[in-house]
Amino acid sequence: MGKRSRQRQKNQNAGRDDRDSNAGWGAGYVDIVKENKLFEHYYKEQGLVPEGEFEEFMEAMREPLPATIRITGYKSHAKEILHCLKEKYFRDIQELEIDGQKIEAPQPLSWYPDEQAWHTNMSRKIIRKSPLLEKFHQFLISETESGNISRQEAVSMIPPLLLKIEPHHKILDMCAAPGSKTAQLIEMLHSDMEVPFPEGFVIANDVDNKRCYLLVHQAKRLNSPCIMVVNHDASCIPTLQINSDGRKDILFYDRILCDVPCSGDGTMRKNIDVWKKWTTSNSLHLHGLQLRIAVRGVEQLAVGGRMVYSTCSLNPIEDEAVIAALLEKSEGSLELADASADLPGLKWMPGVTSWKLMTKEGQWYSDWSEVPKSRHTQIRPTMFPPKDPEKVANLHLQRCMRILPHHQNTGGFFVAVLVKKAPMPWNKRYPKLRTNPLSSSSAQTGDPSAASSPADASSLLPEGTPEEVEEDGPGGKTEVEAEHEVPPGDSQEAGGKQDSVCGPPPSKKLRLFGYKEDPFVFLTEDDPVFNTIQSFYDLSPSFPKLNVLTRTHEGKKRHLYMVSKELRNVLQNNSERMKVINTGVKVWSRNSDGAEFGCAFRLAQEGIYTLQPYIRSRIISVSVEDIKVLLTQENPFLSKLEDNAHAQAKQLGMGSIVLKYIPNPNNPSEPQCAIQLCGWRGKTSIRAFVPRNERYHYLRMLGVEVFRDREGSGQKKRDGEKEGKEEEEVAVENEAELENGAENESSEPTTACSNKETKS
Repeated sequence: MGKRSRQRQKNQNAGRDDRDSNAGWGAGYVDIVKENKLFEHYYKEQGLVPEGEFEEFMEAMREPLPATIRITGYKSHAKEILHCLKEKYFRDIQELEIDGQKIEAPQPLSWYPDEQAWHTNMSRKIIRKSPLLEKFHQFLISETESGNISRQEAVSMIPPLLLKIEPHHKILDMCAAPGSKTAQLIEMLHSDMEVPFPEGFVIANDVDNKRCYLLVHQAKRLNSPCIMVVNHDASCIPTLQINSDGRKDILFYDRILCDVPCSGDGTMRKNIDVWKKWTTSNSLHLHGLQLRIAVRGVEQLAVGGRMVYSTCSLNPIEDEAVIAALLEKSEGSLELADASADLPGLKWMPGVTSWKLMTKEGQWYSDWSEVPKSRHTQIRPTMFPPKDPEKVANLHLQRCMRILPHHQNTGGFFVAVLVKKAPMPWNKRYPKLRTNPLSSSSAQTGDPSAASSPADASSLLPEGTPEEVEEDGPGGKTEVEAEHEVPPGDSQEAGGKQDSVCGPPPSKKLRLFGYKEDPFVFLTEDDPVFNTIQSFYDLSPSFPKLNVLTRTHEGKKRHLYMVSKELRNVLQNNSERMKVINTGVKVWSRNSDGAEFGCAFRLAQEGIYTLQPYIRSRIISVSVEDIKVLLTQENPFLSKLEDNAHAQAKQLGMGSIVLKYIPNPNNPSEPQCAIQLCGWRGKTSIRAFVPRNERYHYLRMLGVEVFRDREGSGQKKRDGEKEGKEEEEVAVENEAELENGAENESSEPTTACSNKETKS
């Protein structure tokens, strides 16, 4: 990787390391003095804080940030988790005192829908002082690992809400790591849990290869077949192609989240390090990158689509200056949307229309004409507000939203909602009638950067003109060139040569860095692997076999994954154009001993909610008591099940099964959401194959208290049943092996089938 590439990657990580983490849960940085005179002077002069509130603003910046949690809204279990939190934990906390101090009970965020987000001032130190709070902390950790709760800063939750996502939307998250906002996007896609494959998808990108794996960890907790993680520089992320009605088309996104790298001065309450490192130079260095990323985003946005630009910085150079420059470049193609009514209860300040620049030496500039030539490489014209009052009024910068920390006890944040009204002016291609019959193959050449689509070009045709458009071929722009092309007059190098005179050389093959990923190989409908799977599980004829993939070209397939039809389209048409880190949800895993029972692949818990609608056999309906037995005992005999489940199990042969709980609306004391577990029917026993944290999640839903003792020597359960500690530790150990996907995965079913007793 060259020096410039390394520097670009470093810049894109600036100010992003912990923005979505929740530093309010812990203590630290006790030796750092929360003072920065340059910071105070700068923001006093900018006038962003209402008159008379500056001292309150600074005082809030010095206070620890409240901890916030968000209940994942798309899972059918969200209401059950909320009920558990309110009835079991929050109620007890209200009456709790530690060292004479009354603990403040968690409160819902007034502007977040359906009480799905809560905040509290409790620190990790306080949580550890009380056994009750310690259990609450363990509950949070366990549910977070299960994907049912996310610990995320309050203001970080705002951008996804403003995108107004629907299940059919194609979404791009440009700078996605560590992934809290990405998780929100996935949840919104799956708002209807009855639909296993929404038409939409999320492509989550990050420039840092290592942080992409953190992103994968966040996304995989949600077990969605509609997420793909890619590794690219957001400022020149390649344009993707899809197959549409038998022809290649450009992929335009309905929604784009552009949460750019920033100086992070809005995060001082949790990233205490910013106090001593803050300088105005940070914003000056990042402005150009932020603008390039935003430009690349709107290029890939569909007409009528919505892009949210956000930073965790309060600085106008990173906020309004970027938006103003973007709007000016768009020449009316973009419009700032009025989002004032979208989040009732959220307090925010409107965007400003005037601001000044300050160097780290303290020198102020209010106009580009004042900047000496020696500073022109550091300070650019786009950093200043437009001078023409009429032009400023037409930009509607007051529609931007700045969240100040002292208004609702949050971090600082900036967000703007942009709507695309027409193709970007520098993307417009006047159509040329095809004279060369071979020109139609230009779309097949794999040019990753054609920033205009046939739809864009056809929109310029007068009525009645044949829509024969010569698409950008090998002589078109590369990703970087398309990104950097700006309207005439914006830079000395731009717009000098026309396509008809001379074109740049063909785009070079994309160079990829970081770990080499295993391939993504889609199976064919007649793949031999489906023969036994089809008959063993009696798959529905509507099962989309073409959406199943594996990660190897050769040898035995160890795991089978599923993606949505739309993501399959993206993957198959862009394998040479993008670096995919991860996609798909695991639905089957090879089990060596399974073949003798009829199928070499057992079901995987991660994909059970995606796969189960297509499975028509190997299903056992279970009760609440059955689930308790299955999740608290390692290999219970079939006779331990209630009569109904016992009778169903006896009808099935050995092998992988689905354990399905259907809620009874006439019994509100039981969980009112469906539960589906993977299991194994042994010779005389039965077992649930459920990861540890998910197992605890279901037990809590059933009213079983689960927590770890202070010594950390194991998990304890209290539900009236006395279980041996050793047995529980063995179960956890085996589950860990199951999760890690050991080479020989036959140990679980072998254990289930080798019970020495012969009861049935």
